[in-house]
Amino acid sequence: MKRNVIILSFLFVGMASFGQQARIDIGKDKCLSASNYLAYPGPLQRTLTAAPAGYSPFYISHYGRHGSRYLIGAGDYDKPYFTLLRAGSLGKLTNKGREVLEKVRRIREEAMGRDGELTRRGATQHKGIAKRMYERFPQVFEGKTNIDAKSTVVIRCILSMENELQQLLVLNPQLNIRHDASYHDMYYMNLDDNKLEKNKGTKEVKRALEEFDVRHSHPERVMRELFNDDKYWMDSVKFSSLYSKLFTLASNVQSTELRYKLSLYDLFNDDEIYDNWLVNNAYWYVTFGPSPLTGGRQPFSQRNLLRKMISEADSCMAYDHPGATLRFGHEVDVLPLACLLELNNCAKQIDDLEKLDDEGWNNYRIFPMGCNIQFIFYRKSAKDKDVIFKVLLNENETTLPLKTNMAPYYHWDDFRDYYLKKLDSYKE
Repeated sequence: MKRNVIILSFLFVGMASFGQQARIDIGKDKCLSASNYLAYPGPLQRTLTAAPAGYSPFYISHYGRHGSRYLIGAGDYDKPYFTLLRAGSLGKLTNKGREVLEKVRRIREEAMGRDGELTRRGATQHKGIAKRMYERFPQVFEGKTNIDAKSTVVIRCILSMENELQQLLVLNPQLNIRHDASYHDMYYMNLDDNKLEKNKGTKEVKRALEEFDVRHSHPERVMRELFNDDKYWMDSVKFSSLYSKLFTLASNVQSTELRYKLSLYDLFNDDEIYDNWLVNNAYWYVTFGPSPLTGGRQPFSQRNLLRKMISEADSCMAYDHPGATLRFGHEVDVLPLACLLELNNCAKQIDDLEKLDDEGWNNYRIFPMGCNIQFIFYRKSAKDKDVIFKVLLNENETTLPLKTNMAPYYHWDDFRDYYLKKLDSYKE
């Protein structure tokens, strides 16, 4: 028990005041700088806190992001490739520039015709998540129980779902699985909220992000690594865009089979890698997180999803053996949902974007490729009304803003009352 307390203390500090923890983390592992391109690391917490005496798991409610994917849009590959190719044809590349061009060529060729598609690593991630879910909570998956799975209509999400379901069937061929992907469910699976979309595109928001970017984007050294003519890259290259796209390519290599063969991180020094992460972290905090710049409203984009999760959980509790409800979507759903739930205090309001790392708001702990939120429900018997539960973020136990005498477990009635009031308070 003492070991679990130590582990939990480590995990729950994730959103506490922890001066520049991200700089430390990224210094140890450059891949963390990838933000939403981080390949799913698996759970940091290997041993979960045992349930109170007499309680057993009986139902799981889940929302997860698709696994590792290729970049979306040929421009992510074509623009940096053809920019460097043209410079090379004019004799404007250094030896390092020619080396980078060759790496970009290989990255582009591997991704050809696969824009946004699930990679082999992405499929493996979901098989691993399913296997651990089954092994951690075997009671939920016993016998001919029902598994209800839904995905958004995007193929990488559908394939992520199918890989998890296939793995569950390997572990228990008796499972009764229903799976679907339909526009009918998009009102909660991936809500398109025009008002909130406009809210994150105001002049104030754009100005704040642009000013932050200017303070932390310094492409000049990298440009001189690539090009042998300052006048050329200053006059003929959209160098800020090239710098950003090369970092994105560097970030996404970890999601592909090329991760064993090459890296682009060597183009950037430690400060540049950290600064690129800072820019991305600020962007996600403002546009999908609880930023005061957007009135703390962006997490409510997942209000329909949370209501659905609550109502479906209430319905499933009526059954002796309800099984699991699995949902598969995107980081633009998982991140605001985590903030709406206030997991590990990630809904904190931070006025100064420069203080995000100091305050512990670190995106890579929330929404890597394959990120997931799991509600694990427990009771003593099918007739027991005192249902307790815990929430796992990326398979690690989390805190909620609720009183409890059994952390990380909480009473479902307390959760339902708190969050339905919160949802009712939101005015569209």
